[in-house]
This record gives sequence, C-alpha cells and structure tokens, in this order.
Amino acid sequence: MTGHAAYRREGLLGALLAGGRSTRFGSDKGLAELGGIGLARRGARALGPVTGRVVVVANEPAGYEAEGWPVRPDVIPGIGALGGIHTAVAWAVAEGLRGCLVLACDMPFVPPSLFVELADALQPGTVVVPESRGPRGMEPLCAAYAVECLPAIRRAIDRGDRAVVSFFPDVDVRVVDLATVSRLGDPARVFFNVNRPEDRVLAESLLTEGGRDPLMGSERNGRRE
Repeated sequence: MTGHAAYRREGLLGALLAGGRSTRFGSDKGLAELGGIGLARRGARALGPVTGRVVVVANEPAGYEAEGWPVRPDVIPGIGALGGIHTAVAWAVAEGLRGCLVLACDMPFVPPSLFVELADALQPGTVVVPESRGPRGMEPLCAAYAVECLPAIRRAIDRGDRAVVSFFPDVDVRVVDLATVSRLGDPARVFFNVNRPEDRVLAESLLTEGGRDPLMGSERNGRRE
C-alpha cells in the first residue's frame, strides 16, 4: 500500500453505529446474521479495508464485547443517531485521528469502494455524504466526518436539535454524487436498510443475486474471516 491509498487509511477510524434499540426488528440487529455473517461483521468488512481499524458504538455493548470488538456507548444517551455520530467523532478526536467513516450496522450492502470515495473527499472541517434516492437525498449514516465537525455537533445537541443532519449548515458538506454511487452498485441495494425481520428475508434474496456474496472472503483489519 503506497501513495494515495496509504493516505486514505491513515488517521481514519471506522465506526459501526449499533446504538439503536431495534424495536422494529425485535432483537439487536447488529448481531443478527445475513448470509451466515452478522450484520455488524458485514459492516466491518466494508470499513476495514479503508480504515484498517473498526470500532462499535453501541448502548448495549455486551454482545459486541463478547466478539472482541472495541465498544463505547453514546457519550450523550437518548438522542438517537446523532448521538452515535457524536460518539464516533469524539472517539476519533480522543485518539488524535483526522476523522471517521461511519456506517449504520443495518446497511449490509455498502461496498468498500464507496468508503474509498468518501475517504478520498474528506478534508479538514468537512462532512462527506453519498447522494441517494432516499428521503433525505443523502445518507448521513454512511458517511465521513472530519474531527473538526465535533463543535458543530455539540452545538446542535446543546440547542436540543436531534436531527441527524442538524449540524450540517455549520460545516462544509461535500457530496459523492449519485452517478458515482451508481457506478459502484445499484443505490437501492447499496443503501438497503434492515429494519424489520421481513427486511432480512428480502436481504437474503438480494444477497444471492448473481450467485455470489460480494463480502465473502474479504478482509477486516488485515485478517481473513
């Protein structure tokens, strides 16, 4: 690994967001299996090749700790996904890193190549999000955050604004456009979200389209799984 590829990995934390209560799913989604691989572990296989190190933000850490993950609960509990992003960015700050790549653990089909695009675009003080056809038009739970964003996140929390994009007007937001995302995969599949048990059933069928699981045999933190 040399040159630009080395820079992508340097100073970035990969953070899986698993802090939700999974009320619609009925159990901890991150530990549920898809294609014989836990959702959190699938996410790690997408983040690991780019960041080299993956951690978990989870308010019920026992299951993840049992699997050997570095885990921290939300620094400020009870504020939803914004609390997960805040914790991930604060974790990167505490370790003297330049930023973090975050991924909600219930998005099992995000390819490592998208995180390469996000990491390439990340500069000091920026947020990099992929464009999507979802309700927001972008995916803030599959994104890159520079550590300089932390004060803006804290200000949003302090004023009681819990929207996951509440601090975006106060930072430099850059977008990986839909055309670029589409070159890496069908956006509807890339950003497919497993919220309910029936979503997992559908995800199983999507997983085997073409007869190949794209994450099988990939690496996490330099180790094959």
